[in-house]
Amino acid sequence: MGDWGPVIIAVVLFVLLSPGLLFQIPGRHRVVEFGNMQTSGASVIVHAVIFFGLVTIFLVVIGVHIYTG
Repeated sequence: MGDWGPVIIAVVLFVLLSPGLLFQIPGRHRVVEFGNMQTSGASVIVHAVIFFGLVTIFLVVIGVHIYTG
């Protein structure tokens, strides 16, 4: 019986928070740009911090668990 909660949460957040895919904070010309498929070093750092915060909230604070088997 495996716990797939952390894996699923991490993969979904990684895809959704990829800089430039859905949105980018900070953008090249504005604070938030949507779907521009470009990235910068600053946006990678901002998205990494947001990813870490959301993963911490979902896995440690809320404790999401999905068991199989």
